[in-house]
This record gives sequence, C-alpha cells and structure tokens, in this order.
Amino acid sequence: MNRFYSSRFYSSLISVASLLTFSVSAQSATELWSAEGFKNPESALYDGSRNVIYVSNVNGGPGDADGNGFISRLKKDGTVDELEWITGLNAPKGLVQSGEMLYVSDINQLVEIDLEAGKVSNTWTAEDAKFLNDLAVDGSGNIYVSDMLGNTIYRLENNEFAAWLQDESLQHPNGLSIDGTNLLVAPWGKELQDDFTTKVPGHLLSVDLVGKNISTLGSGEPVGNLDGLEPDGNGAWFVTDWMAGGLFRISSAGDAELLLDMNQGSADLGVIGGESTVLVPMMMDNKVIALSVE
Repeated sequence: MNRFYSSRFYSSLISVASLLTFSVSAQSATELWSAEGFKNPESALYDGSRNVIYVSNVNGGPGDADGNGFISRLKKDGTVDELEWITGLNAPKGLVQSGEMLYVSDINQLVEIDLEAGKVSNTWTAEDAKFLNDLAVDGSGNIYVSDMLGNTIYRLENNEFAAWLQDESLQHPNGLSIDGTNLLVAPWGKELQDDFTTKVPGHLLSVDLVGKNISTLGSGEPVGNLDGLEPDGNGAWFVTDWMAGGLFRISSAGDAELLLDMNQGSADLGVIGGESTVLVPMMMDNKVIALSVE
C-alpha cells in the first residue's frame, strides 16, 4: 500500500503547517452557518436547480477502498437533509455537476450519480490513477479530474475515461476550474514529503485546453498546499490551503490575499453564485462552514 494511503493520514498532519506570509484583504469573510456531523467532508457543491448542497464524505483513509464513503445532501441554510444520501463509495472527494448528473472522484474511479433517481448510474475506472481529487467540466461537457499523486489530469470524453495530461510541472494538481479555453489548476506543490508537506508550496497554474501548454498564473510566488478552487464571479478565484488552513482570493495576476485564517483541513470549497457565499468543508473538524465574503 502506498505510504500516503494509510488511514493514519490525518493524524500525521495535525502539527504541520505552511509558514508563509500574505497580505490580509480589507474584505472580510463572516460565518453564516456551520453544519456538523460529517465524516471527513472533502468537497461541497451547490445545486442551484434544486437549492441543495452536496457534500462528499471520505469517512476513513483518503486512499482506502473500504466502502465507507458517502454523499450528504444539505438544505441551503445548512440543515442536513439526508446525511447518507448516496452510500457505498470508498473515499469520495471532488464533486462537479453537469446537467442532471453529479460526478464524484473516488480514488481511481469516476462515479456518475443520476440526481433525479438519486443513485449511481455509471462508473469509470482509471487503473493507473493513484489519488483522483477535484473535477471540472468544460463547455462541451467533458469532465476533467486531477490525480494529485500521479501528476496527471484525466478526462472523460465520449464515454472514455483516460489520462489527458501527465507532467511533473502540474506540481501535484488538486483543485480544477475552467476559465474560458484554459483549465486552471491549484497544485499542492513541489517535492511532496512523507508527511504530506512540500518543499515548495503550490501556486495557480493555467493549462491551455487545446495545446495543453502549462503556464504560471502571475509571478508563481508560492501560496500554500492548495485544495479548493472556484471563481469568485469578478475575475478572481477563491482558493483554500488545506495544510495551513485558510481561504484566499487570488487575482488574475496571481496575487494572493488571505481572506480568513482557518483550521487545518479547509478542503474543496463550493460557492453559491450571486450571493458571495463560500462553502468550506472542514475535513479535520467534520463540519461544513458557510461564509459570506464581502
């Protein structure tokens, strides 16, 4: 078993944090609500058509194929509608919606959930994948999935799930987001260590969807061990740092502002568009926090 897959993953990270300094934005993030009772929540996604929030629960080691993972469904106000809505997954992480389907990354599988039926409708396996993480969907409906440990991005296109780009320059990719003709990547960083720290923390990258060229967003100054990545609706991006804990806003020039210092484990965030509301799963605290960002 890969050393990163141990169920002791969480306890080995408690004392680790990135020691980086950033300007603190004059804008603030204020807590609206906090929902508890989850099991290592990793990703949160708002479904505007149903006015609900989906939360992936690893419920164990992040690489353990133990069948313990599940998806929760919350009301918009944070009330838990159904804690174990979809069960029988292993270690579900990233979430993305495309039409009436919800897609979930699960170690080396991409799982499709029919939202109307409320059940798994399809599964694709990437045999060489090590640690599938975040997802993004482009304008053509293709699904992109980061493999953090494999330095690879997979793509589901025309019902075929295969490696789309493999490159050490991806710096252990985690968060993904589509920006026009580019795929933005929030990496964990360079030179991953046994304790899951990196010698060089990550910064945002941009990948040309046509030519697959990888470029640095802005100066490339390290920000942190990046996890969630979502547009803020004003040309910048909300980003979380899992290891140090924190919510950032990163401009199109790559400048990072710390909006809120948080506990370790601030994971794959979601946003409620038009309301400046950010949803942050706190993986170590077993809760999801809704923040109003002004």
